[in-house]
Amino acid sequence: MSRALINGAAALALAVGVSACSVGPDFKAPDAPIVSSYTAEPAALPADQRLAETQALRADWWALLQSPELDRVVDQAVDGNWTLAAVKARLARASEGIRVASGKLYPQVDAGADIARNQIGASTLGREAKGFPLFSAYGAGATVSYDFDLFGKTRRSVEQAEAEADVARDEVDAALLTLTGNVALQAVEIASLNGQLEVVAKILDSDRQTLELVKKARGTGGVTDIDVLAAQSQLDRDETLVAPLRQRLAAARDALATLAGKAPADFKAPDFTLRGFTLPAELPVAVPSKLVEARPDIRAAEARLHASSAAIGVAEAALYPDISLSGNLTEQGLTGGPAGPAWGILGGITLPVFHGGELTARKKAAEDDYQASLAEYRQTVVAAFGQVADTLHALGNDSDQLAAETRSIDLAGRALTLTRLGYGVGNASVVQVLDAQRQSEQAELGAVRATAQRYADTIKLFLAMGGGRVPAVTPSL
Repeated sequence: MSRALINGAAALALAVGVSACSVGPDFKAPDAPIVSSYTAEPAALPADQRLAETQALRADWWALLQSPELDRVVDQAVDGNWTLAAVKARLARASEGIRVASGKLYPQVDAGADIARNQIGASTLGREAKGFPLFSAYGAGATVSYDFDLFGKTRRSVEQAEAEADVARDEVDAALLTLTGNVALQAVEIASLNGQLEVVAKILDSDRQTLELVKKARGTGGVTDIDVLAAQSQLDRDETLVAPLRQRLAAARDALATLAGKAPADFKAPDFTLRGFTLPAELPVAVPSKLVEARPDIRAAEARLHASSAAIGVAEAALYPDISLSGNLTEQGLTGGPAGPAWGILGGITLPVFHGGELTARKKAAEDDYQASLAEYRQTVVAAFGQVADTLHALGNDSDQLAAETRSIDLAGRALTLTRLGYGVGNASVVQVLDAQRQSEQAELGAVRATAQRYADTIKLFLAMGGGRVPAVTPSL
């Protein structure tokens, strides 16, 4: 009997559901931007790097830097980062939200039981029941209910839950991309600081050589104490470069530990060096129209737009009648006596008549939220294209900067050597020596920074491309 009741309700629900409709807009993703290039003018890329226009960016893009130490730290961060773990947990929660919303699409079956001690009043069964004794009764059975969802409120709720799960899924991709990008950038920062400390050590050695040269000249009476003080002052001044670099290095190592989900005391960062990285000669890029599919932040913005669209349908469906059906089948009887079947079927309709403008306001608010989500989506797309363009320009400028610093190192080094020789024979002053030395050290430090910046901007291009989600196809840049 109960099986027949459930089957009947399910058949009726299916019949009505087939004829039902879903009010509200059907979501359509915005068209991809119709652009053929990322930059207004062709990007001037370095001579030793080229855009791989038909090559897909690999998912483990950091491996293109060919650093086993970086690969190991990235793996540690992906396994141990707590922010990434939290985002993954929110994705699991959003996935369960789909099941929660979908459950209302099916008949709801509940079991129940009750027992009661009763006294029948005289007016219930007439005067003859005045002396009806006290009795105990019980009942147990199942209730089946179903909302026909004629106007798609539940279906739109499921659609909204699915879109919110898509948002959570894309946020996991975005968090993973951000995490791996930050690890790679911190590794380059550590390498840069190690390189700068090496240069400063060479500078200090040079300062000591200059100071020794001046002291020898002072011993022969060729210079005054002022020259000695100037050389000593240069050494002291350059020694002040060490502490800030060491502080930044410690901070970068601590940041790397945090990214790996470890306390700094429990994590030893590798001593990255710029020599331990290889600059990729080929830079995979996605065609501009495919960037919206490649970047997780754009995909998440599109999924939010989809959720806002579904919310309009939910709000609009609330303006229409709601029809439901419920039935129950129970076994009832007196305690200590036999039980017998009892059943009932109840149909109901709810039609909103007056809610003080609440329901129409909810629909208008949902429409306004959709427009806000659409604006945010478009701004996300524009910002993504701007990020790619900035990075492409930076790559060319980084190469020019490094070339200039390299030339400066050569010229400053030769000038310093000649100035010291001239000072030794009395043809140059200590001021000229110190000035030549200062130019040489600035060129050395500038070359290290420029080299590190090339690696950093290459990493940023990979991040701007979305980290290898979508294969690249021939773009025009």
